[in-house]
Amino acid sequence: MTEKILILDFGSQVTQLIGRRVRELNVYCEIHPFNKMPEIGPEVRGVILSGSPASVRDAAAPQIDLAGIKGRLPLLGICYGAQYLAYKYGGAVENSGSREYGRARLHIAQGASPLFAGVKDNSQVWMSHGDTITALPEGAEVIGSTADVANAAYRFKGEQTYVVQFHPEVFHSEEGPRILENFVKGICGCKGDWTPENFIGSTVASLRQTIGGDHVILGLSGGVDSTVAAVLLHKAIGAQLHCIFVDNGLLRKNEFSDVLESYKDMGLNVTGVDAGGRFLKALEGLSEPEAKRKAIGKAFIEVFDAEAQKVTNARYLAQGTIYPDVIESCSVNGPSAKIKSHHNVGGLPEKMNLKIVEPLRSLFKDEVRRVGRALGIKDELVGRHPFPGPSLAIRILGEVTAEKLEILRNADDIFIRSLRACSCDLPSASEPSRRAGNLYDAIWQAGVILLPVRSVGVMGDERTYEYTVALRAVVSTDGMTADWFPLPYDFMAKVSNDIINKVRGVNRVCYDISSKPPATIEWE
Repeated sequence: MTEKILILDFGSQVTQLIGRRVRELNVYCEIHPFNKMPEIGPEVRGVILSGSPASVRDAAAPQIDLAGIKGRLPLLGICYGAQYLAYKYGGAVENSGSREYGRARLHIAQGASPLFAGVKDNSQVWMSHGDTITALPEGAEVIGSTADVANAAYRFKGEQTYVVQFHPEVFHSEEGPRILENFVKGICGCKGDWTPENFIGSTVASLRQTIGGDHVILGLSGGVDSTVAAVLLHKAIGAQLHCIFVDNGLLRKNEFSDVLESYKDMGLNVTGVDAGGRFLKALEGLSEPEAKRKAIGKAFIEVFDAEAQKVTNARYLAQGTIYPDVIESCSVNGPSAKIKSHHNVGGLPEKMNLKIVEPLRSLFKDEVRRVGRALGIKDELVGRHPFPGPSLAIRILGEVTAEKLEILRNADDIFIRSLRACSCDLPSASEPSRRAGNLYDAIWQAGVILLPVRSVGVMGDERTYEYTVALRAVVSTDGMTADWFPLPYDFMAKVSNDIINKVRGVNRVCYDISSKPPATIEWE
């Protein structure tokens, strides 16, 4: 039985960070909406209440019944969770007059509690709230304060209930990892034995039991998620797995042949399908991003379905769904507001009458990479940057044509090859504990965008009127937020020069220095 920490989400934008911090301790955790709390089984070692944009004083504030948790299991309330525990059990929460947001220094009360064991006094913490706890419930005692927040941390005497008004999960809280480790391992008693090797063993056994003698179809993309899912399934069911890799005509330069070649020595049963012409025809005349995505999705379903019909005894469709996708689909207020259609296959299970199997649905992206390495998958596949499902179609702003695709492929190829060739000694974007050998490994995601903008230039003493491309390179850990990467000036100068000199149709190169939010990683 795998020990588990349960995180109840009240709608905070950083709830996933709590989960990540717990997972970094090699302890399994699950995030559930507060209003869809699962059954508390014996495997649950402790519960964490997240923050929220709501105020506990609002009539519509999130409410939860903690009768089976508080006083019985270790409980940690963070931000809104802290205010909720104070308000619900007889304390007072009032508007602070001004939003308490940003850095603060935590003073730890003498002999405070196991929660702050080994935590330095006066360390930096991160505050983000509009209300403040002005009176504690009966039986509670202060264990930490800041210059502006008297009740920055407290505990309930006689039980393992702890509360912090700040966010230990965010990077700015210097001792946050130690505080969470004190709760998860010290107070909850978790052993921290949820490792990639253990995940592989339990998942393979579960897949064998679930699938039995049936056959499984998996759509490969060449990306890390589908690759790791394929290798896990192959380890479990061998030749019963059938992988289909569709060339939609929108892939990067030589990607179809390169990816098929990289799979050759992995023992996977992979069928490559060249359907580029069909996708280009489906995109004719379309400029609006959602229209392009839907046309690509429809064409993919038709191509994939036709190929899958050739597989007899198929009962399952495997997908590389990962945990952030699962969380988003069952968030506190339902699925998040749609920014763009998800690139995952839609409609296939109903059309093909297949059951879904998702071996990675409990993992974050960096955990998928660690599992991939434990499975022995080569770094060129495990370390690949995320790539959008609609491929280069959403990196061409406006209508997609064969000419524009050729221009973008060539510019993108120069950029990506240059990133791989430029050595550096920086933390990896997806796994900060690892050192990157080149700029590509130090970056989470990179690519080129072809803009619907032509400008005047001079080349060879002649006037040109050609396209502008934008380079995009960001760092992130899970894609939920991202910062632009500070590429060296000399590197950008060389890449710009190479693209303009070698790619016919481009005479201007820009660099996108927008972060997510407010921008997104992709432009469409």
